[in-house]
Amino acid sequence: MVKVALCTAIVLAGCHRAGDEPSSARVPPPADSPTDSSPEQQPRRAPDQPQAAVVFDADGEVRVSVEVARSPRQIQRGLMYRQHLPPDSGMLFVFSREKVQSFWMKNTLIPLDMIFVTAEMEVAGVVENAQPETITSRTIGKPSQFVVEVNSGFARKHNIAAGTRVRFENVQPL
Repeated sequence: MVKVALCTAIVLAGCHRAGDEPSSARVPPPADSPTDSSPEQQPRRAPDQPQAAVVFDADGEVRVSVEVARSPRQIQRGLMYRQHLPPDSGMLFVFSREKVQSFWMKNTLIPLDMIFVTAEMEVAGVVENAQPETITSRTIGKPSQFVVEVNSGFARKHNIAAGTRVRFENVQPL
């Protein structure tokens, strides 16, 4: 019975996304992992390293301080198990190439907006108010190389939509 359950879990985790790079397929936290956005869960940054940010040119500049997820493990983990995301904060998912990205919200506890950004640094589209703890696939159906997750309502509040120009600050290139 345990083998069947384990195999089912592995298959379900792998079914989330087609392609060679995981998106934000959510995986359970380690048994000793905190379930909020405590410092132990945050990516480590050298004290002298400036904070990464995404800047949207929408009705003036809108800046979001971001954690950067670029490894498969970071991308899979995403914002899972966080109970709070500070205002004007988010996560930047960096993929090696542009393609149609797809995310789900399993084990994500807060509603999010997902902003899909092309390699040309322009918003391709936005998924607004992705409901937490669901396995519904969220996509815009257009290629993007980057995805920015922010609190639900952020994109509408700041008029971020397809065509909005974007730039990164203190984000290392691939």
